[in-house]
Amino acid sequence: MPSVVGLLEQHELAARRRVDGLREEADRIQAELAMAEREWSEWTIARERVGAVLSAPDSDSAGVATDVPEGVVTGAGVQASAPLVVKARSQVPMWREGLTQTALSVDYQRILAAIDDRIRLGQGPLTCQEMAAVFGLDVVPAKVEGLRSKAKRLVSRGWLAEPAPGRFTLARSVSGPGGGS
Repeated sequence: MPSVVGLLEQHELAARRRVDGLREEADRIQAELAMAEREWSEWTIARERVGAVLSAPDSDSAGVATDVPEGVVTGAGVQASAPLVVKARSQVPMWREGLTQTALSVDYQRILAAIDDRIRLGQGPLTCQEMAAVFGLDVVPAKVEGLRSKAKRLVSRGWLAEPAPGRFTLARSVSGPGGGS
């Protein structure tokens, strides 16, 4: 029969091995975390730079960079090998007087048009489930939540109003005379 001290030494050795293994794993995770944080920082800087370029005075009023013809040297001294392609109007600008719906992407324009049609018919605010049906989408949570996200973004940027939770209508300024429609 093993001695009590021998059993304690076995348990201590097993615990020490476990601690050593966990420390190695913690060191590996710390190194991976540091690498991920550097990558995240680089992407954040890249996003800020792209935002600065898109909002520069040489871009058009909708916040979309203009195309650079092939072979033209840009202000940074870099020769463009192909036209600069930016997804046109992928951001929702804040609504302001004189800004038309054409400043929005096609998806956002469709939402505004559907709500505008609904108002003209005197049917009141539109829900996201109703929007999905109007657009011919399957009325499933994924599609409805995608529309809800877009509608909420339009609300936060002043294009839509949400008089009741989940019910959307045009903001007064947008639906007013000449107001973006």
